[in-house]
Amino acid sequence: MDTPVRDTYLVFGAPLIEEDEINEVVDSLRSGWLGTGPKVARFEEMFRGYVGAEYAMAVNSCTAGLHLAMLVAGLGQGDEVITTPMTFAATANSIIHCGATPVFVDCDVDTQLIDPQRIEDAITPKTRAVVPVHMHGRPCDMDAINDIAQRHDLVVIEDAAHAIEAEWHGRKVGNISHLTCFSFYVTKNVVTGEGGMVTTNNPEYADKIKMYGLHGMSRDAWKRFSDNGYKHYEVVFPGFKYNMMDLQAALGLHQLGRVDENLRRRQQIWQVYDARLADLPVKLPACAEENTVHSRHLYTLMIDKSRCGLDRDEFMQRLHKLKIGTGVHYIGLHLHPYYKQQFGCLPSDYPNATWISERTISIPLSPSLSDSDVESVISAVRQLLA
Repeated sequence: MDTPVRDTYLVFGAPLIEEDEINEVVDSLRSGWLGTGPKVARFEEMFRGYVGAEYAMAVNSCTAGLHLAMLVAGLGQGDEVITTPMTFAATANSIIHCGATPVFVDCDVDTQLIDPQRIEDAITPKTRAVVPVHMHGRPCDMDAINDIAQRHDLVVIEDAAHAIEAEWHGRKVGNISHLTCFSFYVTKNVVTGEGGMVTTNNPEYADKIKMYGLHGMSRDAWKRFSDNGYKHYEVVFPGFKYNMMDLQAALGLHQLGRVDENLRRRQQIWQVYDARLADLPVKLPACAEENTVHSRHLYTLMIDKSRCGLDRDEFMQRLHKLKIGTGVHYIGLHLHPYYKQQFGCLPSDYPNATWISERTISIPLSPSLSDSDVESVISAVRQLLA
């Protein structure tokens, strides 16, 4: 009989929202400026400085950012884009929405990151871009990926939804490749509820993203109504409604201000998990590579029934009964009905991603967790596996 380890349910991925964010949102409400305005501009500048890129454009989701990044890179009908099946659907869907075709290559079974050698093997005359995904906050091998891209004249668009703080060999993610897309969804390391950012060092890409993300208009909406006087706009592209609101940026300003403090807290929790779960019959996350910064976004366990007597889904349900929330990140895209039917994917095509998909489970990892919360997670996991 499983015994609950706490009185209240521990929600997976609850964000840490403090008074500064609340006060900033209230200030926006009182100002009457709820949509895209000066706080979005401040947030963009703050984020640009954080990653060191020349340009940072705020959007209403990372998915929107990926779509815009692919459009401004010129991807379209007949093009192939190499990515990993070990990711969320938004990565591949953005490729499809541009009219291009996603080409999956398998990941490394330990890091869960796209395998650069498999990228090179998958290149055809139709290949136009590579979309590496920094899974769980662990940066991909960007030296190898950029080397491949340069030799084959490919655009690199990084999916950094998990990797705001990440660095690869002294370079911040967001200042390495052609375009990088970040997420500020409610479970992410910087939270605006919904929201995203695209960074680049290419002024043409930056101008087009700003334009395409707001109906294809030639001027920012908030600047049209600033104290500098009304400016007429022209629609020069059939764009999208992908802009971020000041209400969202109000959260992001203070979330980004505490990003390194929150990373230190997640690192503490990560180290406690590593130490207290190491003796269990379960595969823990691989160590971070040297000369990198891991964003510590998700802490995953690989639940292998042959080792611990439980499969992943049973383990997840029993943790739920013990009042511990969990997540599954992710079921590989090649195992979902649409991609199987549309692209003829088989589980055996990507054995590492399939193995991970059948076993992965994410346990709570948030700066909002107290030491007592962390102890209850450990107690529950040990109750089922020790």
